[in-house]
Amino acid sequence: MNIKGWIIDYSRGDNLVNFWRLYWLKQRMENKTVKKVITFMLSRCSHRHGGYIGSDTIFNDVPMLPHGLHGIFISRYAVIGEKCCIYQNVTIGEVNRKAPVIGNNCLIGAGAIIIGDIKIGNNVKIGAGAVVTSNIPDNCTVVSQPARIL
Repeated sequence: MNIKGWIIDYSRGDNLVNFWRLYWLKQRMENKTVKKVITFMLSRCSHRHGGYIGSDTIFNDVPMLPHGLHGIFISRYAVIGEKCCIYQNVTIGEVNRKAPVIGNNCLIGAGAIIIGDIKIGNNVKIGAGAVVTSNIPDNCTVVSQPARIL
């Protein structure tokens, strides 16, 4: 099996170990040509499975993706903290090339939309279907459209 087939096979469902290994390899790579090839392969793998992770997205740790990459859109300007859990159909989008900075230990429910130049604090839970467009402090639960803090 060729390397492309190997990466695609391992980027399905919960088994994203090799996908993330390739991501971390790309982060450490200094050769621009090899970095572009790895970026292309990562982009194709995520797109093939219904998701998008921007080429310059910063992950402080591997996020937990219980449903794989299916329906997840993460802007290339986003910063994702450690031990975050992101469910399916989540959008982390940008406005004017500025995207959210998400803290550590956050849970983002299915179908949530987080957009704009905002900061999400540590230990925040964002409910399913919530639309977040403003800063959220630490240790909060956010629900509804428009977002309100419980």
